[in-house]
Amino acid sequence: MKPDLDPNTDLSFTRTLAAPRQLIWDCWTDPKHVPHFFVPAPHKVTAVDIDLRVGGRFNTTFEVDGNLMDNHGVYLDVVPNEKLVFTDAYTEGWKPAPEPFMTAILLLADAADGNTTYTAIARHRNPESRKSHEDMGFFDGWGTVATQLEAYAQGLMSNA
Repeated sequence: MKPDLDPNTDLSFTRTLAAPRQLIWDCWTDPKHVPHFFVPAPHKVTAVDIDLRVGGRFNTTFEVDGNLMDNHGVYLDVVPNEKLVFTDAYTEGWKPAPEPFMTAILLLADAADGNTTYTAIARHRNPESRKSHEDMGFFDGWGTVATQLEAYAQGLMSNA
C-alpha cells in the first residue's frame, strides 16, 4: 500500500501509534479533533473546514507566533480508515493554487495490540521544495504532530 518514494522529492516517516486505527482516522477527518494535534505546540489551529471526499476541501487556519496563516487544499484520495491524500496544489473546485507546496499522504494500518502503523509522506514538486521542507523541520514537526495525535487519541480513549 505504500507508494514508491522518490528520495529527491519525497519525505516520509512511519511510526506505531498506541491508539486504534479507527480513532486515528476519526481524529484526522473530524474538524473538532484536528485543532488538538495538527500543528506543533505552541502553535495553534484556529479554524478547520473539511469536506471529506475526493475533490472536497481540507482548509485550516494556523496561528504561528501571533500570525494567522490560511491553508487551502483539496482531497485527492480518501480510503476510509486507510488513506488520506490532500494537497495545496488545488483548492475546492480544482482551482490551481498560485504557489503549491506539497501533497500529503497519510497511510494507516493495523499494528499489534490494537495500535496503528502511521505513515506520513510529503511529496514535493522538485528537490528544492523537498529540501526546504526538510530544513524547515519536517521530521521534527510531523513527528511532533504524530506524538500530539497519539496523546490526544489516548485521552479520547480514557474519556470514553
